[in-house]
Amino acid sequence: MLWDQVFASRISRMKASEIRELLKLLDQPDIISFAGGIPDPDLFPTAAFKAAYADIFDTGAQAEALQYSVSEGYAPLRQWIAAQMAKLGVPCDIDNILITSGSQQGLDYLGKLFLSPGDTALVGWPTYLGALGAFNAYEPHYDRLTPNSNRAPQDYADTATAHGGQVKFAYMSVDFANPTGETLARDGRQNILDLAAALDIAVIEDAAYQALRYDGDAIPPILALEIARTGSIDACRTIYCGSFSKTLAPGLRVGWVCAAKPVISQLVLMKQAADLHSSTINQMAIATVATTIFDDHVTRLRNTYRARRDAMLQALATYMPAGVTWTKPQGGMFVWLTLPTHMDGAALLAKSLDTQRVAFVPGRAFHADGSGGNTLRLSFSLADEAMIDQGIKRLGVLLSAG
Repeated sequence: MLWDQVFASRISRMKASEIRELLKLLDQPDIISFAGGIPDPDLFPTAAFKAAYADIFDTGAQAEALQYSVSEGYAPLRQWIAAQMAKLGVPCDIDNILITSGSQQGLDYLGKLFLSPGDTALVGWPTYLGALGAFNAYEPHYDRLTPNSNRAPQDYADTATAHGGQVKFAYMSVDFANPTGETLARDGRQNILDLAAALDIAVIEDAAYQALRYDGDAIPPILALEIARTGSIDACRTIYCGSFSKTLAPGLRVGWVCAAKPVISQLVLMKQAADLHSSTINQMAIATVATTIFDDHVTRLRNTYRARRDAMLQALATYMPAGVTWTKPQGGMFVWLTLPTHMDGAALLAKSLDTQRVAFVPGRAFHADGSGGNTLRLSFSLADEAMIDQGIKRLGVLLSAG
């Protein structure tokens, strides 16, 4: 059978993740990897999870934990999330929250909810590769979201019309973004709300790294700023996607969407059709661990990752040749390098793996139009300070050689 003749047309837009492929390098002990933006497993709260799962069975809650459950998610976990959202300036109740299998599932559902073939999604240049992967299946056109520019809303609308659709949403990670590590200032967040109001579109706020701030004052989420305008989450167009993957444990695949009830109702229907509900026992364990240790554990993460961020920035300042620039993130897991224009990140990676044994992610994959060849992403979350210094030193040797 000629499978490519019967697959849906959307399959041509679905590409293998460069990051997923690079994660395979972690099994090679001589590789210093700055590629995968993943938490350090040595920092997982293993003892807390062991106790949480044991408690489920010791207290007789195993029937609930192992049974089918409601699509919206485990109520005590949603209650904890609602309390956390209130601390961020987002008063809501559990009916504003849907538990998802990681925030990635939330992005997939939102692409399905809003995008018809030819519609336009506004995204950053660069933007999170996983978001592009989630949205690509729904055959959108991408336009560059520039929250701090003077580009008129009508220009976005006209460009979308020329591509056969409408602008449907603006997507952005505003705190310590993947891949750049940059944070959007309060004025930029307000500008996104102004643009979305002018175009009458949704805003998708990806907050995967929001808890991992190391320096500076916290900025309210876009959703909080919109609630200050409207007075109620149910009058808001912003959809907040959160995750426990970067704070507690990515392998449990527990994330959430916080939004107006009409949006949540539609996403619940999608979840019922897709996987019925996220793992109940994992939600119960997350709820127990979050309730007991979340704040203390996040403090530990911040202290560890801050030291690694500082080590990377110091090493870059020491070893990078002239012509290379980089971001200085206040949190998260990433530093973004811009190389001289004649350099190509993909070619550099191949050479680096062969000669220096240092891995990173070439920047082109994060650009919806395939640009950004002279950029790359470094993650400081897995390597300790000594490894970071050695790896950046090797990378500096490679870049100095041109």
